[in-house]
Amino acid sequence: MVATLIVPGLNGSAEGHWQRHWARDRAATIVRQASWSRPVLKDWLAALESELERVGEAWLVTHSLGCLLAANLAGRPAARRVKGAFLVAPCDLERTERLHPAVVDFGTLPAMALPFPNLVVGSHDDPYMDFAELRQRATCWGSELHDLGDAGHVNIASGFGRWPQGYQLFDAFTRRVENRVKERASRPLHDVLCPAMS
Repeated sequence: MVATLIVPGLNGSAEGHWQRHWARDRAATIVRQASWSRPVLKDWLAALESELERVGEAWLVTHSLGCLLAANLAGRPAARRVKGAFLVAPCDLERTERLHPAVVDFGTLPAMALPFPNLVVGSHDDPYMDFAELRQRATCWGSELHDLGDAGHVNIASGFGRWPQGYQLFDAFTRRVENRVKERASRPLHDVLCPAMS
């Protein structure tokens, strides 16, 4: 069975956040970080990669800075363990720096296409990322994009405690991924013939 890993952002996900409900409702595991309040990319990556190594294969359910953490797996061996990623309200690092000065050490915004299926879920009035930038980021990452309308940062402050629509979006996403895998597996293999040597 494929595990589900919950990947919070800056300051973790407080009690009442939809990710906390998700951990209980879906028997998912929250990826723990040594410091939630001062994120350092290399440390956070090490924790995520260690958890992926432990579970073998996983769906990632990420929020805010956690989305960027997942995106930073691109080009790393641990990415092969990701079945798919549900990326909710990714943050822009410049905006995050303005809102939380001298707190986040996360390099630059990842731009590489992600090697695993992923769905970005975003909002028009998110203070952490402009929607036009979100669209651009989704294009760079090779993501599907789901528009929530005006939903803030999709967190407790925006009214997102238990989030039934999130379960529906995630379940539909995982079904699409599984169906694509089945379709590929059912296609007949065609022999590739080398041209005859003269």
